[in-house]
Amino acid sequence: MNQENFMEILVREGFKEVVTVTREPDGSLEMHTHPFEAKALILRGELQLQAGDEDRCYRVGQVFHLLAGVRHSEQYGPEGVTYLVGRR
Repeated sequence: MNQENFMEILVREGFKEVVTVTREPDGSLEMHTHPFEAKALILRGELQLQAGDEDRCYRVGQVFHLLAGVRHSEQYGPEGVTYLVGRR
């Protein structure tokens, strides 16, 4: 998916806050939650996301979606990761 199409989806689905997040190469975040729902498009690098029994790697052009309050951990690839994320 490209950035323009993703932005149209965020607007249509009511995501009003949109930010770009960049994380360091080979970094990680332990299990945590967010008080907001997040839908994100990977712009550069890769992100491995573990939530519940699901462990998935997201790469450029792919979208991940997390509901508010979902416990998850994050690991970033050797190039780090940059993603565009809508929050609500």
